[in-house]
Amino acid sequence: MIEITTGTLEEQIIKILQKTYPITIKEIKNKLNVSRDMVIRSLKKFQMKGIVRLEPLPDKTYVRLLRHDFSFIGKKRQRKFIKHRTGKKMQTDDYDGIMYS
Repeated sequence: MIEITTGTLEEQIIKILQKTYPITIKEIKNKLNVSRDMVIRSLKKFQMKGIVRLEPLPDKTYVRLLRHDFSFIGKKRQRKFIKHRTGKKMQTDDYDGIMYS
């Protein structure tokens, strides 16, 4: 089982590779909106670990995902903080409308 930290570039790359094949480095770069060097650096780390294989062609480099046993770990997300209203409440004693009995 390969552990990938959530919220990182590596997690985003792995999720794209799980959804799309074939895919090139340029397509990954465009989807993540990061520089080509950052994508290549992450992919070379993955290639050294045996997770992906880079398949260079004369004009493109395709990325192949070799392993599929990933575990995404990280901090549990904090629940959204609910801000309670602290303003003055409307008093019902001063109501001049119709009274029902």
